[in-house]
Amino acid sequence: IVGSKSLKNFCITWIMVCIALCVILPCQLLLRNQDQSTVMEKSNNSLDMIEMSGFICGYISCVFYLGSRFPQLYKNFQRRSTEGTSYLLFSLAMMGNCTYGLSIVLKMPTTESFQALYFLHHLPWLIGSFGVLFLDIFVS
Repeated sequence: IVGSKSLKNFCITWIMVCIALCVILPCQLLLRNQDQSTVMEKSNNSLDMIEMSGFICGYISCVFYLGSRFPQLYKNFQRRSTEGTSYLLFSLAMMGNCTYGLSIVLKMPTTESFQALYFLHHLPWLIGSFGVLFLDIFVS
């Protein structure tokens, strides 16, 4: 019972951290874009807002996607069993997340100056795919 309480606290903490990231990171990006908007032309600002919307959707998706594994982890821990878990579902999901994350990493530009920007732009999807892959290892 003590372990289930600590797992529940971990899940709640994880959700709070993810929510904080979903609030802080888009705000940081908005502030950065506001500083740059004085230099950019008006036509470029609309593209930035579309890109910003993509980041926000990516981080929200990341939080929900990562959070989707915690109920199964909690249930398995409470029952102290993985009975009823579809291993085919989790193995296919693990393969999908692995190949998706690798496709992003392998598509990384060769120029070092563009690599950091590319990584930053794809961070929510990398966290989502590799993070869920990590959690699926615990589920299975």
